Amino acid sequence: MSSTDQTPAADGFSYTLTRTLDAPVARVWRAWTTPEQYAPWAHAAPGSVEMDVRPGGAWKATMLTPDGDAFPLTGSYVEVTEPSRLVLGMDLPGRPDQVTMTLQLTERGPARTEITLSQTCDTAEERNMAEQGSGMLLDGLAGYVTEDTRS
Repeated sequence: MSSTDQTPAADGFSYTLTRTLDAPVARVWRAWTTPEQYAPWAHAAPGSVEMDVRPGGAWKATMLTPDGDAFPLTGSYVEVTEPSRLVLGMDLPGRPDQVTMTLQLTERGPARTEITLSQTCDTAEERNMAEQGSGMLLDGLAGYVTEDTRS
């Protein structure tokens, strides 16, 4: 299940993506907060992911595009409420402040998790690009946690 909401916010352009995954909340949390699990589904270069999952802790990853380009991402954890909520700050070139992305995990049964990812951007173009990237992340996550629960 998937839904998308795009709205112009008072301070920018927002999107929210919601999916229901066939995996328990704890499994989805670990996939998002453990470097060895995050790298394969998020298309990060092996060995490039570092995560200090605590408020103020840093994270970094080098993401690989389908055509082979690599781009580094860095940021910090703004809020961590295990196993239900992450607010990630992302460093973007040319921006003095981090851009934040919020991830909410809600149990929807013994082995189902609703994941809601939201972000506010400065322009509609930035929002569209961020939303596309977030959709790809959620697709990869869904495949990873579902495959893992069948193993």
